[in-house]
Amino acid sequence: MDRACGRALADGARTILTCKLVLHEKTSEGSTRTMQGSYISRRSFIGIAGMSALAVAGFGLAGCSGSNGGSAESGNAVSGKKALSGAITAVGSTALQPLCEAAAEQFMQENPGVQITVQGGGSGQGVTQIAQGAVQIGNSDVFAESKLKDSSDISKIADNKVCIVGMAPIVNADVTIDDIKLEDLKKIFTGEIANWSEVGGADAPITVINRASGSGTRATFEDVVLAGAKVPDSFKPQEQDSSGTAAKMVASTPGAISYVAFSYFDSSFKALKVDGVEPDAQNVEDNSWKIWSYEHMYTAASPDEATKAFLEYMMGEEVQGGLVEQQGYIPMSGMKVEKDASGKVSNK
Repeated sequence: MDRACGRALADGARTILTCKLVLHEKTSEGSTRTMQGSYISRRSFIGIAGMSALAVAGFGLAGCSGSNGGSAESGNAVSGKKALSGAITAVGSTALQPLCEAAAEQFMQENPGVQITVQGGGSGQGVTQIAQGAVQIGNSDVFAESKLKDSSDISKIADNKVCIVGMAPIVNADVTIDDIKLEDLKKIFTGEIANWSEVGGADAPITVINRASGSGTRATFEDVVLAGAKVPDSFKPQEQDSSGTAAKMVASTPGAISYVAFSYFDSSFKALKVDGVEPDAQNVEDNSWKIWSYEHMYTAASPDEATKAFLEYMMGEEVQGGLVEQQGYIPMSGMKVEKDASGKVSNK
């Protein structure tokens, strides 16, 4: 009810109370629909004043206040819609984690009845847990087919590709090279090259920092860079469980090299060009930069209402037209090529 209602009631000199009843109802598109009631006389209003509390309770209105919407519960009472509620746990890819966390925060602000918990653990963990029904969302940088060998497990889940992520080799800021040949990169990550002087840099040892074996980022990087080359059993570089930790280790370790998603780029280390190609979104879109993957958010084949709503939000304009690029990812709509589960790339 309009703020003018309270002011008019206090003014006994007026004979006509212009009390304007305004209901605000959220539409399914997220806009606000307004319904206005009739003007009533002061005498009529006084006659029903004793019933005002009941009317407010019955219709879920914040009577004679300056509020447009009141609580989420009252807004849904007016619209006749049930407030969205539930708990969602999303586990897996640390490359996707920053976007998932940012989107979850916004979604929870709009839907306070939903609690979303986002965790890392790697793509293998995400795919395995969603297939087991242990979580509501399994985040992955790779197709589930590469992690699940049982076809019956594949049939239990649904793939939702929410964006593209580019990945690049990163080095400590003191490393003197800015560009590296793909073949030399492969030799570094198989232990064949161990000094920066062998690739045009200073005479300094190379410290390789790998990701753990279940990492989708590692799988994507190795598919392109190693291209099937076997890593000798004698070469055992250190491994890190998350992209964030790998980035911090590179930044603080002289001569270090690793690889992370574009979304982790910052000024504490530098990303290398490969064969003269810059690691950026434009080069990913036409496959000039070849180290990239889809970001998958796997759900159960028939997800619950809250999970379904969150996935729809992820694919909506607020995320695809804003958060995706803000967080360093690439919208699905920008891609000029597509990649299948076997890794084959073709033009759209």
